[in-house]
Amino acid sequence: MTKKIVLAYSGGLDTSVLLKWLKEKYQVPVVAFIADVGQAADMGALSRKATKTGADKVVIADLRDEFARDYVFTALKANAVYEGVYLLGTAIARPLIAKTQIKVAKSEGGDAIAHGATGKGNDQVRFELAVKALAPELEIIAPWRTWEFKGRADLFGYAEKHGIPLDGVSRDKPYSMDANLMHVSYEGGALEDPWIEPPKDMFRMTKDPAEAPDAPEFVEIEFADGVPTAVDKQSLSPAKLVMKLNEIAGRHGVGRADVVENRFIGMKSRGVYETPGVHVLHLAHRAVESLAMDREVMHLRDSLIPKFASLIYNGFWFSPEMSALRAFVEETQRGIHGTARIKLYKGAASVVGRKSSHSLYNPELAGFETFATYNSADAGGFIRMNGLRLSLNKSLRKGL
Repeated sequence: MTKKIVLAYSGGLDTSVLLKWLKEKYQVPVVAFIADVGQAADMGALSRKATKTGADKVVIADLRDEFARDYVFTALKANAVYEGVYLLGTAIARPLIAKTQIKVAKSEGGDAIAHGATGKGNDQVRFELAVKALAPELEIIAPWRTWEFKGRADLFGYAEKHGIPLDGVSRDKPYSMDANLMHVSYEGGALEDPWIEPPKDMFRMTKDPAEAPDAPEFVEIEFADGVPTAVDKQSLSPAKLVMKLNEIAGRHGVGRADVVENRFIGMKSRGVYETPGVHVLHLAHRAVESLAMDREVMHLRDSLIPKFASLIYNGFWFSPEMSALRAFVEETQRGIHGTARIKLYKGAASVVGRKSSHSLYNPELAGFETFATYNSADAGGFIRMNGLRLSLNKSLRKGL
């Protein structure tokens, strides 16, 4: 029998309704756990709202630097991008939130955790796989799979009936939004039609590229062992570094993505994302790696990017295979020191310079003006050896 529930509470439509519903349904204490992962929310106001809605206790955890350092930067070092576009802003936060929610449950004497992820989405998988990996003894309550509500319209009705405030969410703008230090995501409402352009007034982190400054801006980002450490020669903590780049890239309209992605549970969904700072970090990180990383190590690491990204997206952060991959990625980042210069202009970001104290780039070898240290005649034997199997197979390729 359930004795105490710890709810992952964001203060949005779903979790606001869920808090009241849990109190009515289970008649046990409910702790509202609020993870501050940089969503720029008023934590005091959220706490008061949770208490007013029925929470017996509110626990707030400031996870911003841990999120940036151990999750965002770990994914960055792997160059993790899901299906070539999505930078995993929502997915990468879920294991940290779940891990901390479990800690809160244990410290507060809770025997159950609850989340507001829908029965059609990926987050239910991410939260619950984390629990299975870290605290399988805890009960998991996932109301979207069991309660009487069929959709968001029902939630609005319930909230209105019980006087639950819904700041920032209304029937005419029913987007499902997830915000953190790294990004903002938008799903639902008009966005469910993949042909419709996102409304201009929807975006929160980035300026409309058409209205961005008419002059480009240049930003320099320094890395040490693959980790970003400074912006324009200013050393910053992980969270502040991401925030600084969000501000710079956001005013130039950089970092928007409109994606139809394949959810883990088997359906396609449309999401719109703003990831200004981390979008720039990916370009800068690649630029420094291009100088400082060995070719074969890079190619091997790159071959694992889809797997690394899928493990994050599908909720397997705490799996043994992810532990093995993370160890490999960390090894690839040794010696990835350097600085990249990025140009920002009207929604575009491009690399315009890179340098590294550990550079493998040799201008004397690569240049067209000197052959003093490179014997061009060696290329003939190299080509003959690599072309041998092609010549032997020529007889099998009829009609060519």
